[in-house]
Amino acid sequence: MTARGRTRGGRRLRGYLFVLPALAVYLAFAVLPALHTAYLSLFDWDGVTLGGWAGLDNYRRVFTDPALRGSVVNALVLVVFFALLPILAGLLLTALLARHRRPGMAGYRLLFMLPQVVPLVAVGVTWRWLYGEDGLVNEALDAVGLGGFTRAWLGDFDWALIAVGLVGTWVLSGLCMMLFLSGVHKVDPQLYEAARLDGAGPVREFVSVTLPQLRGELAVALTVTTVAALASFDIVYVTTGGGPGEETTVPGLLIYRLAFSAGKVGLASALGVVLSLLILVIVYLVNRLSRTPS
Repeated sequence: MTARGRTRGGRRLRGYLFVLPALAVYLAFAVLPALHTAYLSLFDWDGVTLGGWAGLDNYRRVFTDPALRGSVVNALVLVVFFALLPILAGLLLTALLARHRRPGMAGYRLLFMLPQVVPLVAVGVTWRWLYGEDGLVNEALDAVGLGGFTRAWLGDFDWALIAVGLVGTWVLSGLCMMLFLSGVHKVDPQLYEAARLDGAGPVREFVSVTLPQLRGELAVALTVTTVAALASFDIVYVTTGGGPGEETTVPGLLIYRLAFSAGKVGLASALGVVLSLLILVIVYLVNRLSRTPS
């Protein structure tokens, strides 16, 4: 082996040694628990007594049981409110704040980022009060002459999931805005000048210049918000508890119920594995679609 080869090998080994502590923590607290969950999903176990082998039966139940399948569908519906709407709102706020720079912009950013600072449990409690029959939402509708639209939003079978989803929209819009604002600062100002020389207006400028430059930030925002939608638990648990009926039940809440209330740890583990695989597939597709064409 040449001296250059030995030098490269030594550097590579030192690099692995630097990574080893973080890798050990990741293996101990992420990989091994995930593998153990996949192992438990193959058993019919109540968490206390000796479990029996179930094979793939738990997975069959995940795809055939209407309640389990419905929770996944509810989570996919929440993707619209937790991911798509916040991204659209974040892009709109970015277009307004990035183009018109005035004193006090830091205050606007802080205001929109406030939901990220407040614990989700507190968010859920607050919005449960706002959505109540005597809450601020219904009072506002009464004040503008729309009293016929008032209802117990979180107890309505048609509106409960939408109401919960709008809470997620409010929480995540500020995060998307901050990601996009950070991306706007790296855009070459000469691109904007060239667009203006070509006669581009504000909308055309944003669509033709800003939006293509935010490809990476859009991918990050879509990944984070989609994972938040599919793995949602806090807001649903505090606001509706999965009700009315099963209208707002999501996989995270159902996993909790199956494992700690119903004593079906194997089935809960199978649902957790399916949910994890669904998240991985969506994240993979987002990353593939967000790659810059060569």
